[in-house]
Amino acid sequence: MAVTEATTNAPFVKRDYSLTGPERDRAIARGLASAEWYHSDIPRDVMKSLMVRSDEPAMRDTIIWIGLMAITAIGGIATWGTWWAVPFFFIYGVLYGSACDSRWHECGHNSAFKTPWMNRWVYIIASFMVMRNPVSWRFSHLRHHVDTIIVGRDPEIGFMRPTSMLRKALMFIGIPDIFQHFAILWRNALSQFSPDERDYIPEQQLPKATFWARIFVGIHLAAVALAFVTWSLLPLMIIGGPRIYGTWHMVMTGLLQHGGLAEDVLDHRLNSRTVHMNPVSRWIYWNMNYHVEHHMFPMVPYHALPKLHALIKNDLPTANPSIVDGYQEMIDSLKRQRVEPNYYVRKELPPTAKPYREELHDEDSIPQISVA
Repeated sequence: MAVTEATTNAPFVKRDYSLTGPERDRAIARGLASAEWYHSDIPRDVMKSLMVRSDEPAMRDTIIWIGLMAITAIGGIATWGTWWAVPFFFIYGVLYGSACDSRWHECGHNSAFKTPWMNRWVYIIASFMVMRNPVSWRFSHLRHHVDTIIVGRDPEIGFMRPTSMLRKALMFIGIPDIFQHFAILWRNALSQFSPDERDYIPEQQLPKATFWARIFVGIHLAAVALAFVTWSLLPLMIIGGPRIYGTWHMVMTGLLQHGGLAEDVLDHRLNSRTVHMNPVSRWIYWNMNYHVEHHMFPMVPYHALPKLHALIKNDLPTANPSIVDGYQEMIDSLKRQRVEPNYYVRKELPPTAKPYREELHDEDSIPQISVA
């Protein structure tokens, strides 16, 4: 993929990524908060058909997911202490520590299942696996969609410039994420919420957040206690541990969503990335590789995203053909940002696409990497 560079001499000032600092006021003043985003044109009747919810795809995938976890957990327990346990826990770890993220995500949108209680309980179970408070993260993710990568507004910005490459590499083994996420749960269990959390969680929801944090912390502490009583790591291989040894696939796919792309724009084609992936990764990831499409139309269920992609691909930048290609593009941008943090990947649009919506950010002050 050919890359051309554009640069300016604009000075870089390290930004405050909190939700209560000066960047929040700046985003609001510039009209970037809760703003109207660009959407590709889709006929109303077609969009209605894409948004139809069904229990069947998610039930099928959830039964396979839980069934495979049960089989590999039993196999791992039965072969514990031998090398035969390694493949069982390798698969179990990915199913627990990575597939949980996409299930958490889709059920959090209430779009995976048609039946509400199915969305709710798969969401809660997956939230436990990924060590996220199911109440606070529902509102966090809502804000992420309303203000995607708007500094001072989005609580889920994964790349704060300049990005620490070591920190991102350590995420593949759950460090320091697992400790930070458990610390948040512990704090929430004590009814303590940060200023950022209080910014996006409605006050009346805080007692619910405390309740679920206490449940989650209690289960994890019980697993730790059982490990001490039995003097074995096996309980932690089943509960909690996959958030370390099985999280690599979640991180591998998740970093591609927005890494190396633009901040403070109102066009998801500039700040989100669609990547073609192999069928196994797509199943683990529940089609979230179609990430531009998901952000444009977040209520389209995961099983309809390939069809949505086919409908609007002529209005989007060309998708990265593979995970490897996506990482090459992202890492090149992140490495450049360590020297000039204002850089970002800017892909060329096809002739059939409408121009980027970028009237609310100053092109002359933001250097880019333009990808042809």
